[in-house]
Amino acid sequence: MQMPPPPVSTSVSRPGSARLPQGLAVAVAIGLAIHVATAVLVLDGGRTIWPAAATFLLGAAIVAEGMRRHYPHDRVGACNIVTLVRLALSLALLAPLAGGAAAGWMVAAVAGVALTLDGVDGFLARRSGLVSDFGGRFDMEVDAALALVLALHALAAGPLGPEVLVLGVMRYAFVAGGAIWPWIRAPLPPSFARKTVCVLQLAALITLQLPPLPPEAATLLARLAALALAWSFGRDLLWLWRHR
Repeated sequence: MQMPPPPVSTSVSRPGSARLPQGLAVAVAIGLAIHVATAVLVLDGGRTIWPAAATFLLGAAIVAEGMRRHYPHDRVGACNIVTLVRLALSLALLAPLAGGAAAGWMVAAVAGVALTLDGVDGFLARRSGLVSDFGGRFDMEVDAALALVLALHALAAGPLGPEVLVLGVMRYAFVAGGAIWPWIRAPLPPSFARKTVCVLQLAALITLQLPPLPPEAATLLARLAALALAWSFGRDLLWLWRHR
């Protein structure tokens, strides 16, 4: 039997209000606890936890300001807590990187958990009636942060050269282009292909963290993933140019 759609939350605040959504402080505390526990207990990054934790708190502050200005609901909800947890796991990977312990099984495992949670936040948002443009953007930026951190791990671990950074900086190059050409900032239509390439990009970066991967296979995987990513961004740029 088909279930009826969930009710949409009617308790909202105007975007740009001075109030933060309820539960944000608790959500940040949960994210910080998971961040520290992952960095120290799982990734053995106790000596370099403070720079990583400071980066997470900076990210959380940016999220809070974005919610204050653009989030239309009056409560955080489980969906945004999951996205904050994904951010916490992604930035916890900075601790071993700063300590000189790039890549490896545990880095791949933590990144795998962060990737697995991708999609859970969207499901929870739809289920609770807390869907928003801000939530979609938040989720996308966490994906970009995870990709950048994993690309830095792959570069530090070798044998890949600086070209692997293409997998981590493409999103930020796109944003920089939007600062120069305003038509790039226009909204894009939903695309299954774009989502698929994003998942493949992150899956390839996680695979590149595995020690048994031969150098030839790692190089081939990185280049194939970079080609797929370039095709996806090129496709979006072409659409934006035609509809500018």
